[in-house]
Amino acid sequence: MSDSVIARVWRLPAGRIGLVIAAAVLATAAVALVWTPFDPQRTDVEIRWQLPSWPHLLGTDATGRDILSLLMAGARTTVVVAVGAGIIATVLGLVLAALGALTPRLVRESVAVVVDVLIAFPVLLIAMMITAVWGGSLWVVIVAMGIGFGVNIARVTRPELRRVLLSDVVLAGRAAGLTPAQNLWRHLLPNVLPVFIVQLSWGMAVAVLAEAGLSYLGFGAPVTDASWGLLLSQLQQYISVYPLSVVWPGLAISLTVLGLNLLGDALREATDPLLRASGGSARRARTHVPGVVA
Repeated sequence: MSDSVIARVWRLPAGRIGLVIAAAVLATAAVALVWTPFDPQRTDVEIRWQLPSWPHLLGTDATGRDILSLLMAGARTTVVVAVGAGIIATVLGLVLAALGALTPRLVRESVAVVVDVLIAFPVLLIAMMITAVWGGSLWVVIVAMGIGFGVNIARVTRPELRRVLLSDVVLAGRAAGLTPAQNLWRHLLPNVLPVFIVQLSWGMAVAVLAEAGLSYLGFGAPVTDASWGLLLSQLQQYISVYPLSVVWPGLAISLTVLGLNLLGDALREATDPLLRASGGSARRARTHVPGVVA
């Protein structure tokens, strides 16, 4: 991504908020790799349920673990899930979209049927079934999320590829002697990039939320790993003792999902020439046109 795109994103209010939140989560995860205020899994019943104070800035839980350290360690899990699911979804989504748009009719229709079948199964249900068979594992969740959201990306991106494929720009490229690979790189991918970015950012945001939900239900990260959803599950049974404790993991999950969604919207506006030229008015207008998805 070029500096000019980042500059355009920063000029948008949603982009600034999204970048700040995403950068804060990434920085927290990076710092937690080498340092946390306390060992996240260290217990000390003598200091349990401490209110926010020095040195436990967010207090402690029922076993005396430092909540801030648990949140910092949980940020690592969040980043791994978002990035891992995003990479798998990107590769799978682009491959399926290309097969469904650039291949002969028989292959296109076969891919469309496969995508429709896969998209009929809820991602959370698939993840729960896989973890029930293979056991609770963060990587199982990442693969399940990546496959599920990759199929969603393919379903949305494939019609865009077909539309651009029939545009005058691509036809002119063919007439100029461009190979299919050159046309794909120069014209097709840049034109579907805004739609792809929005779908990918939405998928990463939902992956974070889904991992937290699965961990909350006991189907995600094992109890030996730090996870915001697992921490929320452990703290909610003591909400009458220390109501403030459940606020921190819930707030972390909400802010991360919000930041990814805002960043995706800003990236779309920064990379879509039509939206840049109209200052966003085209996006608002398109939402009122029947049959057109903004």
